[in-house]
Amino acid sequence: MTNIAVLVSGGGTNLQALIDAQAAGKIENGAIRLVVSSNPEAFALERAAKASIPSAVLRRRDFDSAEDYDAALTALLEEYGIGLIVLAGFMTVLPDSFCRRYENRIINVHPSLIPSFCGAGYYGLRVHEAALAKGVKVTGATVHFVSEVVDGGAIIAQKAVEVEEGDTPEILQKRVMQNAEWILLPQAVSDFCAGRLSVHGAWVTRK
Repeated sequence: MTNIAVLVSGGGTNLQALIDAQAAGKIENGAIRLVVSSNPEAFALERAAKASIPSAVLRRRDFDSAEDYDAALTALLEEYGIGLIVLAGFMTVLPDSFCRRYENRIINVHPSLIPSFCGAGYYGLRVHEAALAKGVKVTGATVHFVSEVVDGGAIIAQKAVEVEEGDTPEILQKRVMQNAEWILLPQAVSDFCAGRLSVHGAWVTRK
């Protein structure tokens, strides 16, 4: 059984998708054991409490250095025996040392088809604002492993979502969540925990 930690900063809609998948028996050989928030006011913490999942708050600004933050987060994860880390709307950039320590054990979901609209500065509604400003007809979501490069890790899965006339960033965000993120993320987590993912450089295969 793989112990999972979900790192959050806001509402926790992707966390809820994982909780619902777990309740439905759709996360094979894995269980969410911990939720870590960078924001003490995050609604995601209420979602964790409702699901009886332990939670903790770690704010980067409460630590003098990236090394101190790295050490505190690592100690917390080791306490719970975490084997997989899932970033679900986590707004803190993880230290390079942390990414290296947990190489191919950190999964992130990004609300675009990487390499479009990704990297530093592209998060939340900003991604959808950029997609609409560019006039793309198709967007989507990407689940990928996390590396030292923001949104640069090996891609696990992608799903396309059509952009419709009259879309606002908020409407598009909701469609991408419902039609891509909430489908891709639980499946990728289940595949990881079941040992079905194999990483070959930038390429991830599903056994």
